[in-house]
Amino acid sequence: MYAIIETGGKHYRVSEGDVLKIEKIDNKKSVTFNNVLMVSDDKNPSFGNPLLSSAKVTAEVLDTKKAKKILVFKQIPRKGHRKLRGHRQQYTTIKIKNIQVNPVRKS
Repeated sequence: MYAIIETGGKHYRVSEGDVLKIEKIDNKKSVTFNNVLMVSDDKNPSFGNPLLSSAKVTAEVLDTKKAKKILVFKQIPRKGHRKLRGHRQQYTTIKIKNIQVNPVRKS
């Protein structure tokens, strides 16, 4: 079983036991993702329009770190203008614990 979730403006394909790096989440020990776009066991996929209200994904927060430094260099030719800046993006490492889907009742 796998799900597609949205967090930090990005989409991730996750299944139980996966470890992935996402945009930084403030100090928490566990997190629940309610923005689930799709859930699929091998036979029956369920799609949201745009989100599935009956599904949620829970994860355990493992660590929060910074990525490697990215250097940004800007130069204006023939003007003597140079600018060098560095940036380290913060990210959170999570481990997916559970994908929960509640059956939708049709009336």
